Amino acid sequence: MVANHSSHADTAALLSALDARHAPRVAAASDYWFKNWPRRVLCSVLTAAFPVRRHGGGCTDLRTGAGPMLRAGHAVVLFPEGTRGGGRAGVFHRGPFKLADSLDVPVVPVALCGASELLPKGGKLNPRPIRVRIGAPMRGASADQARAEVLALTDAYQERDSRLRRRIARIAVGRWGLALAAAWSFAEALSWPLLPELALAILCVAAPRAGLRLTVSAALASVVGGAVGLALYAGTSVQLPQPLTTDRMHTAVQHELRAEGARAVRHQPASGIPYKVYTSEAGHAGIPVGDWALQSAVARGQRIVMLGLVLTLIGSVVQRWRRFYPHCLVLLAVAFTALFAWVISMWS
Repeated sequence: MVANHSSHADTAALLSALDARHAPRVAAASDYWFKNWPRRVLCSVLTAAFPVRRHGGGCTDLRTGAGPMLRAGHAVVLFPEGTRGGGRAGVFHRGPFKLADSLDVPVVPVALCGASELLPKGGKLNPRPIRVRIGAPMRGASADQARAEVLALTDAYQERDSRLRRRIARIAVGRWGLALAAAWSFAEALSWPLLPELALAILCVAAPRAGLRLTVSAALASVVGGAVGLALYAGTSVQLPQPLTTDRMHTAVQHELRAEGARAVRHQPASGIPYKVYTSEAGHAGIPVGDWALQSAVARGQRIVMLGLVLTLIGSVVQRWRRFYPHCLVLLAVAFTALFAWVISMWS
C-alpha cells in the first residue's frame, strides 16, 4: 500500500481504515523513529513498524524487511515520498515499486485527505476529520502511475467538499469560532441587528462537531450582553443604535415590562422583537440585573441552545452533501432576509 505523506497522523489514520485480516506492517524512517528507544518502542508496538533507511540502503531494507512480510501475506504500508510533504503528494521514489515487481504483488494506492490539517508538519494538533480513500490494486505500476492515482483519489475527495465549508470549519472548531459566536451574541444583545442563530447556522452546519460548545458560548454571551445592556441603560438616557427595530416594538415591550417585570422577556422568542429592545427598555424601567439575567437565561438562553442543537444535528445529517454548503448559505441568507422583513412589517 503506497500513500501520500504529510503528517504523523497518516499512519494512525490508514491503520484505522484497514482490517486486521492482513496484519499490516508499516515502513518507518530508521533515522527518525528508531533513533532512540522511546520512539522505537512506540513505533514498533503501536504500528508494527520496521526500519528503513532514507539515505542509502533503503532498497536493501525493503527487500530484507518487507519481502518476508509480503510473502507471509501481510499488507505493507509504504510512504514513497520518504518524508512528510506539504499536503499534496510529492515525488514517489521507485524502491517500493521495484520490490512489488520482484515479488509479483500488487500496489494499492491510498489517498490520505485532511491529515496535514489535523497535525501539520511542525505544528500543533487541531481536531479535523481525516478521509482515507483506497484505490484499486495495480500490478506493474510505476512510481509516476501510482502517484497519479493517489492524486486522482485526493482530487475526487476534494470535489465532494466545499472549499468555503472547509475554511469556515477551520474557524468554527478553534478559539476564533468560540470568540465569534460569543462576540456576535453579546453584540446582538446591545445593538447588532443579526440574530445569534444566524452565526450558529453558519458555523454549526460547517462543523457540527463544534456545535455544542459554540451553542453554549453564544447562549452565555447573549445573557451576559443583556445584563451589561441593562446596567448601561439603567437610570440613564443612553440609547445605542438599534437598527431593524420600530417604535411599536418599544411600546409593546414597555407595556409587557410594566405588567410582568423581568418575566416579560419570556415573550421575546415568540414576538420576534429583538432581544436588545427588551434589554434597553428593561434598563429604563429599572428592572434588577439579577432578575433580568435569570429570566433571560430561561427564555433567551434556552431558545439559543435548542436552535443551536437543531442546527448541529442538521449539520451532521447533511455532511455527505457538504459540497453544497455555499448553496445552503444562499438559502439561509434568503430565509433570514424574508424573516426580518416579515417581522419588521408586522411591527411597523
